[in-house]
Amino acid sequence: MELIHQGKVRDVYADGPDLILVASNRVSVFDVILPTEIPGKGALLTALSLWWFERLADIVPNHVVSAEDVPAEFAGRAVRVKRLDMVKVEAVVRGYLTGSGLADYRETGAVCGIALPAGLEDGSRLPEPIFTPTTKADVGEHDEPETFEQTAARLGPDLAGRVRDLTLEVYRRGSEIALAKGIIIADTKLEFGLDEDGVLTLADEVLTSDSSRFWDAAAWKPGRTQPSFDKQFVRDWAISTGWRPDDPEAPEIPEHIVEATRDRYIEAYELLTGRRWS
Repeated sequence: MELIHQGKVRDVYADGPDLILVASNRVSVFDVILPTEIPGKGALLTALSLWWFERLADIVPNHVVSAEDVPAEFAGRAVRVKRLDMVKVEAVVRGYLTGSGLADYRETGAVCGIALPAGLEDGSRLPEPIFTPTTKADVGEHDEPETFEQTAARLGPDLAGRVRDLTLEVYRRGSEIALAKGIIIADTKLEFGLDEDGVLTLADEVLTSDSSRFWDAAAWKPGRTQPSFDKQFVRDWAISTGWRPDDPEAPEIPEHIVEATRDRYIEAYELLTGRRWS
């Protein structure tokens, strides 16, 4: 096999007509890869994505060919997938206000050009989910938010509209399923590609602890940081060290932060799927 792309978390190999998508144990925050890995993370992300792909298949086709027909050295954290012409956008949807969306709102009263009601706090539920796309940056660069109109100018209005509508539909389905399991999906990002017939297809990962903010529904309270089951824990730790994303060297993650992060990923998987992680 030939390594044709190495992303922040996933490596992509060419294998005949298909691709092999391998989830590593790397962790990135603010688009920067940290030097310490989270053991088992790649397998957790792969298993959770496969679980979600099954539950979203009636909404949107996905790129999965097989989770078993992969090289033995990648078993458990790799998926054989269809080749797609990837759409150059990070399809972000927000149902709650936090993170960069909160910063944008505090400055402008809007997120990606979408005006929001006054008086919202960190963790506030939005009146309805909003599509807030970003550019899809290369490794070492940062994704930049843009309005839907800017996305439509890049992709064309028809494709941009289909990406937006499917993103919102996936989020609504996922949020409903997750809330019944005690998890709020505050926001998430999706990736899409076009297959050989031009069909818009869900790709990469979906509704994982890397690509989403998962909050404890029972503990949710606007106006403060929410207890979570995602990599926000690592983001918060990294910032607490005084490190900033433009610093030349990212900090090593201490063992207790590694363990606590892995525990959160496992808890999210078990709560959502009802399966025991071993």
